[in-house]
Amino acid sequence: MTTTNKPYYSFTQKSLFYIIRRKKDFTMAVQREHWASRLGFIMAAAGSAIGLGSFWRFPYVVGQNGGGAFVICYILFTIIIGIPVFCAELGIGRYAQKGAIRTYESLTSPESNWKMLGWLNVITCFIILGYYSYISGWCLSYVLSSITQFAANKTPDQIKGVFDVLATSPSVMIFWLIMFILLNIGVVHSGVRKGIEHWSRILMPGFFVILILLFCYSLTLSGFKEAVYFTFYPDWAKLTPQAILNALGMAFFTLSVGIGIILTYGSYMKSDQDIPKMGFTVAGMTMIVSFLAALTIFPIVFTYNFPAQGGPGLLFKTMPVLFQHLPGSLVISTAFFALLLFAALTSTISLFEVLVSNLIEIFGIARKRATIITGGFAFIIGGACALSAGGILFPNWEVIYGKDFFLTLDYLCVGWLMPIGGLLTTIFVGWILDKNIFKTEFLKGTKMPWLYHIVFFSIKFLAPLVVIIIILQEAGIIDVTALIHGG
Repeated sequence: MTTTNKPYYSFTQKSLFYIIRRKKDFTMAVQREHWASRLGFIMAAAGSAIGLGSFWRFPYVVGQNGGGAFVICYILFTIIIGIPVFCAELGIGRYAQKGAIRTYESLTSPESNWKMLGWLNVITCFIILGYYSYISGWCLSYVLSSITQFAANKTPDQIKGVFDVLATSPSVMIFWLIMFILLNIGVVHSGVRKGIEHWSRILMPGFFVILILLFCYSLTLSGFKEAVYFTFYPDWAKLTPQAILNALGMAFFTLSVGIGIILTYGSYMKSDQDIPKMGFTVAGMTMIVSFLAALTIFPIVFTYNFPAQGGPGLLFKTMPVLFQHLPGSLVISTAFFALLLFAALTSTISLFEVLVSNLIEIFGIARKRATIITGGFAFIIGGACALSAGGILFPNWEVIYGKDFFLTLDYLCVGWLMPIGGLLTTIFVGWILDKNIFKTEFLKGTKMPWLYHIVFFSIKFLAPLVVIIIILQEAGIIDVTALIHGG
């Protein structure tokens, strides 16, 4: 009788070994993609940051919050808070090489609750993606409207009224919402290099060219000087506590920080890419485009006596009026709204990517399936916005909450969730995370190592203090304005 030395394993042990081996095989098989080039990353990050945030949201929020004083606050918040948080998210994202939830989970102890910050990022992205897709449907609609020359032989007031009809037509808006979500699915399912980076490098340069040309034309309008005065002259009497909070939220919104986008994009960065250079480049591009957008739209507003506080539809009410007076208006108008659509797309694909990457990591599902599920999430929120605007869903929402359903979501995310997400990010990187992790990532590949101490000081002390004061002011717990005036 012969015996062997082969060990005996129980059924449970064999099952455990099989699960570990399968998990190891899956981890080895799924290699994390990286940006093919620095330019590709800059275009993708700038596309996420600029998009409709700078061109659609910035002008009307400036109009609603008093102009120049708001703009100065926005610039200061971008420099002292937005850029440091941008660098912080890039650093921890590149170090962890994971999505938002897994990043905070892996950088803390198992019993820590910091992974909830990752969940906050995902929830905020989910909400923003839904209503942003709804807004982007306006862009798709205006591409077709431009082709059909809807503005021909109409007065400025009639052109402005077309948007009001569109916004309250739920069946039309749901159609365009579905079309836009399908565009996102088509890009994101291809991955980082072939999908997001490829299309960002094509679409963003074209958008910049069209914007500059339109700005040059706005220089010739009679309302240009008034637009410059309104945009940059500070009237501090109009700067309310809510306007200050909106300026902080705008700094976060235009840089896409506080919601996990930059963290996720950072996880695709190569180790030799310069984090502070990326932060200042994207922030600079974002602010320039925001100002160009304001100085393209407000000259039309003041030339044709539109209200500067035109609300979310300001862009769509004013630009067709400008195009009507240009030679080749059909081509220019169609090209502009097509490129605006592409800019919106570069923003929403970044939101898509946050949700997709987390679905892949947490549930182990394929990218294509995760992309379709994310599209379904977007449709739920976007569809609710369309039905609410048409009075079919939540007809009494505005009476109860003071804003319609879409603007409530926008205020919730930009006014509260993004600043809170940014605040918690600064606390995590400045006080919880091993200091050497962020320092090492910040210094990799950079030619500006002296910036580290300035940025880290802002992350650890300045940014949290400013955000906390602004949130307490908006919540009515303190009154900074009374303290300033000695009251």
